[in-house]
Amino acid sequence: MARLADRFSENARGEFFVDSSCIDCDTCRQVAPATFVSAAGAEQAVVGRQPGSDEERERALMALVACPTASIGTLHKLDARPAARRFPEPIGGEVYYCGYASPDSFGASSYLVRRPGGNLLIDSPRATRILCDRIKMLGGARWLLLTHRDDVADHVQLARRFGCERVLHRADLTSGTREVERLIDGDAPVALDDGALIIPVPGHTRGSIALLSGENLFTGDHLWADERGELAASRRVCWHSWPEQVRSIEKLLAFDFTRILPGHGRRFVAASPGEMRSAIARLIDRIRRPS
Repeated sequence: MARLADRFSENARGEFFVDSSCIDCDTCRQVAPATFVSAAGAEQAVVGRQPGSDEERERALMALVACPTASIGTLHKLDARPAARRFPEPIGGEVYYCGYASPDSFGASSYLVRRPGGNLLIDSPRATRILCDRIKMLGGARWLLLTHRDDVADHVQLARRFGCERVLHRADLTSGTREVERLIDGDAPVALDDGALIIPVPGHTRGSIALLSGENLFTGDHLWADERGELAASRRVCWHSWPEQVRSIEKLLAFDFTRILPGHGRRFVAASPGEMRSAIARLIDRIRRPS
């Protein structure tokens, strides 16, 4: 629970506040951008403006529910159950944002894709009962694809709950994931089934993988959009090899998709696969341009 005694002074006066346990994961700013903003001069989220409508209030409560560190609080006891039941939240087609970010993955986003051949979870949310019940109502999960070693969070509990097959690249295997059912080897794309393609993208970690499903590319921490809406990747948070990460970004020019859905960072949407290639090409040019 957020502590009023630890509330940041930069919070706008009113019902909602953020306290000093915030890890600046960006979850609240993505879920409720009308309420939460970045604190000036600090790696911290704060309430920039108190909710001004019922919908803004509910989205602020959704952010409270989704926050991985329980850093969002209210002055009075509010009923967050309607907000909690809005996860997984549809974000286009049969793709859902799970919310309920985990501190074990530094607040990474996770997704559910509803598919005729079996639903697919990408990376692990907190395995709360209400979220798992909601996922079950949507058809459960046949697979849990782990994009890399950092965002596995509650994969054990989810595998037990849904009986799903976990998928991870062998190069990112750790003692905590040694019981994963399916390991991917090498750097060549591998079909998960007829409608989903696993694309190894080494760089951020040696075993980073992306998943292509329809027009959606789930990228983990390989590629994302920044707060300005531009595609981005960062040497600063590259744990294996920056040159390999750049080559992995170039590899994506061979595939057709219009949406990038990352673990960390903002989502990116292009009007067409061609426009997506142009955006990726611009990013590659910025990366390779001498400083």
